[in-house]
Amino acid sequence: MKNLFPFLILAVSLMTCSEDNDDNLNPEISTTFTFTHNWDGAIVSNTNFNAIQYTNANGELLSIERLRYVISDIKFTSNNNEMTELDVYNLVDVTNANNLSFTPETTIPAGSYTVSFTFGLDNEDNSENYLDLNSESFNVPDMLGGGYHYMQFDGKFINSSATEQGFNYHAIRATDNPGMNPTFPQDTFFTVNLGIIEITNDINIEIEMNIAEWFKNPNLWDLNVLNQMLMPNSLAQIMMYENGQNVFSLGDVIQ
Repeated sequence: MKNLFPFLILAVSLMTCSEDNDDNLNPEISTTFTFTHNWDGAIVSNTNFNAIQYTNANGELLSIERLRYVISDIKFTSNNNEMTELDVYNLVDVTNANNLSFTPETTIPAGSYTVSFTFGLDNEDNSENYLDLNSESFNVPDMLGGGYHYMQFDGKFINSSATEQGFNYHAIRATDNPGMNPTFPQDTFFTVNLGIIEITNDINIEIEMNIAEWFKNPNLWDLNVLNQMLMPNSLAQIMMYENGQNVFSLGDVIQ
């Protein structure tokens, strides 16, 4: 019998090279999302909190004392409309500088994608039980439909009487008829589209939040009128949803 060992080695070597080439042609990419915050271009971090120094579009001076929010369901949609959805969520806690960078475990193939995510939690996700969000006291009372906040944004402002007053700009699922059988007039989570990104290597995608936009457009926000007890106010929640469409944008992309 002829010695087949050299031929086996050659065959295995060729197969391995072929597999390596395939991997190089279609590598799996790790994505990282970094969340930054600004007030009409001025950088905001927790070092800027607890000082009345910002002016909203309605002319009210205010401070930021707490800011945290959830993003979820990151989606990558290719040019031929094939979608990869990452069933994940991240609680961005600016107050404590936690989770300002988020790297999902799932990798994606290299390619050109429209990248988007959900602000808050869609209704299906909002009905689940998250131990980490529970421990952060991020829950919404059952009488308001249960689930979780989308955002908690707290601070103080100078009211029309020139007095310092607190505000709680909390975004949740819009709810009517608080109590045993609440109803939901419309969805108030929303999709943020970051546009088309060419992804070739491990990538860091910056997501910018312009905090000032929560008070601007299309609804000019009057803190003297809308400052607290906004969670059971479905009209206020819908206004937040509308203003939120302009809050997020794509920042630097590094790969």
